[in-house]
Amino acid sequence: MSHPQSSLLFRNDTILGVCEGLGQDLGFHPNWLRIAFALAFYFSPIAVIATYFALGALVAGSRFIYPDRIISAAVPVAASDERTPPEQVQLPLAA
Repeated sequence: MSHPQSSLLFRNDTILGVCEGLGQDLGFHPNWLRIAFALAFYFSPIAVIATYFALGALVAGSRFIYPDRIISAAVPVAASDERTPPEQVQLPLAA
């Protein structure tokens, strides 16, 4: 079974998974970073491309060094509580 982070670099809808990876690592929506890259690309495309690939190497390195970091944090604490029946567990709502 493959982990979502291991396939982040090879998905068809991303280029290296830089924005998605940084968004997961730092806790923000990746579209904000995509917008920032698009705006900066207008002023200095070479610098943006170089920065993007450098961040791609950083994300790939972090996924290689810490492969299960996000998966282990995704287990809800309330679900592991044996005193609460599963049908009464409150899951967090998406924003």
